[in-house]
Amino acid sequence: MNKRELIEKAAENTGQSMKVVAAVLDAVLDTIQSTVADDGKVSIAGWGKFELAKRAARMARNPSTGEPITLAPTVRPVFRAGTGFIGLTRQKHAAGK
Repeated sequence: MNKRELIEKAAENTGQSMKVVAAVLDAVLDTIQSTVADDGKVSIAGWGKFELAKRAARMARNPSTGEPITLAPTVRPVFRAGTGFIGLTRQKHAAGK
């Protein structure tokens, strides 16, 4: 499902126009992105948590030369599914859907 399909389905489920649903979805996604980028967390009970994962600087090897190199610290956004989301996924998968 892509973003347009998601908006269409949500508009159908809520009875709202696609324009309204698209504006709300964009606002929610922008809020999640800016919060996580500012080192915050967004937690939706039973659904999941968005947060920033930090990785410290580390030593690695150049695969071509075998020389050791230092990799800079990095950050990346992560999503951790909540128990409700995991339970539904397992239930539907076990039912063969």
